[in-house]
Amino acid sequence: MSPGSSFNQALSHHDPAHQFVPPIFNLTPLVGLNDGVAGLRWAGPYRLRMSGPPTPPVLSGTWSWRHLSRNLLLAYQSLGVVYGDLSTSPLYVYRSVFMGKLQDYQTEEAVFGVFSLIFWTLTLVTLIKYVFVLLSADDNGEGGTFALYSLLCRHARFSLLPNQQAADEELSAYKYGPSALVVASSPLKRFLEKHKKLRTALLLFVLFGACMVIGDGVLTPAISVLSSLSGLQFTAKKLTGDQVLLMSCVVLVGLFALQHCGTRRVAFLFAPVVIIWLFCIFSIGIYNTIHWNPKILRALSPYYIYKFFRITGKDGWISLGGVLLCITGTEAMFADLGHFTALSIRMAFALLIYPCLVVQYMGQAAFLSKNLGSVETSFYDSIPSIACMTVMFITTWLMALVIIFVWQKSVLLAIAFLVFFGSIEAVYLSSAFIKVPQGGWVPLVLSLIFMIIMYIWHYGTRQKYSFDLHNKVSLKWLLGLGPSLGIVRVPGIGLIYSELATGVPAIFTHFVTNLPAFHKVLVFVCVKSVPVPSVSPEERFLVGRVCPRPYRMYRCIVRYGYKDVQKDDGDFERQLIQSIAQFIMMEAEESSQYASSECSSLDGRMAVISTNAERSTTSLIVSEHEEDYGVTSTVQSSKSPSLQSLRTLYEDETPQVRRRVRFQLPQNPSMDLSVRDELMDLIQAKEAGVAYIMGHSYIKARRSSSLLKKITIDIGYSFLRKNCRGPAVALNIPHISLIEVGMIYYV
Repeated sequence: MSPGSSFNQALSHHDPAHQFVPPIFNLTPLVGLNDGVAGLRWAGPYRLRMSGPPTPPVLSGTWSWRHLSRNLLLAYQSLGVVYGDLSTSPLYVYRSVFMGKLQDYQTEEAVFGVFSLIFWTLTLVTLIKYVFVLLSADDNGEGGTFALYSLLCRHARFSLLPNQQAADEELSAYKYGPSALVVASSPLKRFLEKHKKLRTALLLFVLFGACMVIGDGVLTPAISVLSSLSGLQFTAKKLTGDQVLLMSCVVLVGLFALQHCGTRRVAFLFAPVVIIWLFCIFSIGIYNTIHWNPKILRALSPYYIYKFFRITGKDGWISLGGVLLCITGTEAMFADLGHFTALSIRMAFALLIYPCLVVQYMGQAAFLSKNLGSVETSFYDSIPSIACMTVMFITTWLMALVIIFVWQKSVLLAIAFLVFFGSIEAVYLSSAFIKVPQGGWVPLVLSLIFMIIMYIWHYGTRQKYSFDLHNKVSLKWLLGLGPSLGIVRVPGIGLIYSELATGVPAIFTHFVTNLPAFHKVLVFVCVKSVPVPSVSPEERFLVGRVCPRPYRMYRCIVRYGYKDVQKDDGDFERQLIQSIAQFIMMEAEESSQYASSECSSLDGRMAVISTNAERSTTSLIVSEHEEDYGVTSTVQSSKSPSLQSLRTLYEDETPQVRRRVRFQLPQNPSMDLSVRDELMDLIQAKEAGVAYIMGHSYIKARRSSSLLKKITIDIGYSFLRKNCRGPAVALNIPHISLIEVGMIYYV
């Protein structure tokens, strides 16, 4: 089959815009409707999908020079970022293994056994598990512990915050792997979803793994640099330990000073250094193997591992903590996946890193087998081998769950994966705990502190969300107030920020009962995180109506992925107004054709509104003009020295000209009168000004709460909230338009 025919076949199977399907108003999967409206999709209880131009699918199995060259470039860059720890591990592995208990077993057979252990550890854990298996479990190009947890939360109800909606499942980045709709829910999945304590345990498991990565990252750079520079003491005998420590500090400061340059520049800078290093250790390894003991090739057989443990016994098991150092940095291949591609990392490791390391370890073993007295111990006995192994062990368990729930494979396959790799890592982990008194306690303590902080923040946030969820205002109460809400509706737009995706938050009633006026147009804005790496700008806004049309009340859910950065581009208000206007036009057209007028008043019926100007249909004409914000002519003509000096300061400190966005209705005689009035109210409200209304919340534990909960909420969570950025700063809300409503949450 030619590429062209496969492309056409893919279009006929995957493009819903090629077929007309009548709208079905019930809880069914989204159906296609080719009506020429680009970038608009209904979602919620009544969902109607309106897709734009089809996106050509990626042709599987095709290779191009452009694709290959891009991955070769990324593979080159990955050498300077990902493989620093792995490539420098030969500096200290053998010394760490033969220290302590194994000093009495420095024989040729023991050296052969250690090399066999190193070879098979690199092959099984790094090459097979990480390169061939784990890199296939990426979350839309992202890797790491949280990426695996995100995959699980999307394919099973493991998340502890009930803020997921059916519309979120229609995100392009949300759909990964086999569809969960075609496979019946497994008993294991139902069991885990039913028990909240198990989901909490899973979250703690993930947090502990992430914190171990942080704890390892705190110490690994210092240890790697110090390990490298300590080698200078063997050539420059005059160097003291303090001088090496000072040189290490200088190098570390320089390395961290380069971080602001970005991953791309750092990768290009350090990749040649790593390549030269790998070439050197590869050449030295070949020379040592040929010159000293070519029989080391026999140690590639796992039989020498059996001989090693038969001779050393318990002392050999304790020495596994040193062997573990040969895979230090392996987790970085999966964790740094977001900077590169799975193919580029596989190419770099399989074609360069793996053969160079194997040859180097082989050469060292050949040399040591004939020079047994050259094994020297140093400070390397304090290297904490525990953080690295713990992260690998946790990743293995999470990967087993991914095999079941994401890849939808047999439970037996997941158990086989878990038993095979988990047993290997469990042996190494058990031996690594012997080094806890020698320095391994440092990453454990750091990880425990980080995990407590993370869980306290999560627990307090979840309690606050539960309070909002159980105290939200019913739609029936709001409809009873009438379109005026029982108060004066003043010109302008009020953006009410809330974490609720449905319902009216308690902050609204708190504001209404304390102030006698509210804005003519109200928009409940919910900024939520979705368990995907990033959300496309065309799918970011989800717009709906809270009450019937005369109330002028809307809801806008702004969705971000866990890798998205909320930039203050000053364009949020324009996008919001355009999205609401498109929703009004779309709703009016669809309601007149397919549905009754009453269905538009239901809260929860929302539409995905594209903010891409090229793809979306613009219902309002946008124009920009410059406005002069200088002082009035009265001040300019004043002869008062005080006013003149104030005018001078004002002109120096404030810009005189600012661009202002204005909206106008298009010339459309066929537009419904009620729709035109609603759009005019929206434009006039925008011209009157936009106010951002947020809750300034104080979270306190109830008096009947336990002592542990009071300490967690009143002390721990309160301390974290006071020392973190406020929601207004995090959401880039202009302070001049901010209104904060004080509320106390008793959770």
